[in-house]
Amino acid sequence: MTQTPSIVDRIGASEATGRIPFSVEFSPPRDADAEARLWRAVRTFEGLQPAFVSMTYGAGGSTRDRTVRVTGDLAEQTTLLPVAHLTAVGHSVDELRAMVGAYADRGISNILVLRGDPPGDPLGEWTKHPEGVEYAEELVRLVRDLGDFHVGVASFPEGHHRAPDLEHDTRHLVAKLRAGAEYSITQMFFDVDDYLRLRDRVARFDPEQGAKPIIPEIMPITSLRSVRRMVELSGSRLPSALEERLDRAAGAGPEEDRAAVREIGISVATELGERLIAEGAPCLHFITLNFARATHEVLSRLGLAEPAAAAPAPVAGAGAR
Repeated sequence: MTQTPSIVDRIGASEATGRIPFSVEFSPPRDADAEARLWRAVRTFEGLQPAFVSMTYGAGGSTRDRTVRVTGDLAEQTTLLPVAHLTAVGHSVDELRAMVGAYADRGISNILVLRGDPPGDPLGEWTKHPEGVEYAEELVRLVRDLGDFHVGVASFPEGHHRAPDLEHDTRHLVAKLRAGAEYSITQMFFDVDDYLRLRDRVARFDPEQGAKPIIPEIMPITSLRSVRRMVELSGSRLPSALEERLDRAAGAGPEEDRAAVREIGISVATELGERLIAEGAPCLHFITLNFARATHEVLSRLGLAEPAAAAPAPVAGAGAR
């Protein structure tokens, strides 16, 4: 396997430019139309030169084969640096080793390790595979032992929904970092203070691990219905004031006013980005849902990309996101 740059290397290289780097998250497409839409977004972002791109992994490994194939295509057919997600749920250790080997065969050495959510009900009871691993910390060690891989993990500004308290959550994050993770990417959030408190907790608990990058994740809201669903499934929180503001914009009709909701979502994402930059975040990571336009617009408002007006014109319907 040819060694590729690490995420920490990419973030560090941007320091010389004086401009914060950004990265984006894609999801494996479900069909041919979705794959074509993904590749339109990929080519748009390729021109914007993100530090890296990540590819998610379905609950219980439901998109395992597509994840490997599409992430490999990104590595081989673009100039982007892909990060492959890997989850422990539903997999034996042998299957996990095979997955890591499949990534390595496609030239991928950056892996984001997650314990993962149960299929069906992401907030339901998590059950360890009889021949698998119990915690992401174990999966970090497994991947590191298999070769020269660069490993990242997840972090949770509001605390993981399974953690009894923030101290317990912090201990688990530090354990993953001590096991060999080089950085973490947060779950999406809408209150920068939650991110800052997470960063402070880790630094107090273990200054050495606290020096590792904690990359904040931002989702530009384009639909109230969609963000409510994502918040529900992730166990994160949509602040009541923001939800009320979005609810008013959505209107009382049978269909929400997507343009009004979207304008608020873009403004809120921009405000989050501005404060995170001011507070010294190492990188801004955007959930794209395989669309480019909303994130491109936020990046242009932040001065991290050419004006969004230069972006490809949106297609009708959902593609206008």
